[in-house]
Amino acid sequence: MPVTILLEKKYIPLANYFSGATNSSIKLTFSEIEQIMGQNLPNAAYLNKSWWKKVKAPAKHFHAWVDAGYFVTTVEPDRFVVFERIDSTNGTGTGTDEEDQDILLIRTAEHGDARSLAALQKTVESESDYMLYAKDERTQSTQKVRKQIIEWKQSGHSTIILAILNGQHVGFLMIIGNDAKRAAHRATIELGLQKGAQGKGIAKALLKKAEEWSKEKGISRLEVSIVEENEAARNLYEKAGFKSEGIREKSMMIDDKPHNELYLAKFLD
Repeated sequence: MPVTILLEKKYIPLANYFSGATNSSIKLTFSEIEQIMGQNLPNAAYLNKSWWKKVKAPAKHFHAWVDAGYFVTTVEPDRFVVFERIDSTNGTGTGTDEEDQDILLIRTAEHGDARSLAALQKTVESESDYMLYAKDERTQSTQKVRKQIIEWKQSGHSTIILAILNGQHVGFLMIIGNDAKRAAHRATIELGLQKGAQGKGIAKALLKKAEEWSKEKGISRLEVSIVEENEAARNLYEKAGFKSEGIREKSMMIDDKPHNELYLAKFLD
């Protein structure tokens, strides 16, 4: 849904979240709303219930949900907000049976995502047998992750894409580009997804967003390496159009046993 009202940039992800929603009622904690936005809510949102109930100018933030057909019905300060979809024809709830539909938002990371992203990386690494880092092998501080997000955004050739499911960070895809002109057309990707969020098409959505972003930046080749035994990852990438380009033998040590890595790449049309 195109944003017709000039929103502050910080509220655009929230508008995109609601535009993709079909639920008749959505309950979000303040923390979940800030995770969707990638930034903090203003103090007024914490102090005044009236901030959420505004529907007239000069305020504009409310368009993030009102333009998608939602209105705030309940506010518990510093706890949660309930948004209800209103049927424009009769002013009543939609009455649909879509209460439990997942709402997925895919967007690039902002510096305000640092804390959640650091925690997400730790979770994914603890759940996976095939990530580069094993459980608790590295410490990702919020400051370090924030610095990385900012530096990559400034570089223009690298970024982090987030998957936010029902207000929670559940997956990420890193695009790592190159400064050298001779390699500026290619980038390496790294994808991580929580186990509980798998099987919902989220990895596919992250790859789609990664290709869109890469094309905008003039990147025409994406590369990825996976552990040879990781059949789920191999199937994901091959279905997305990646092709195997070779094997790096005994390049990963997992539980003190050598494993081969498979190189895959895709040329973007």
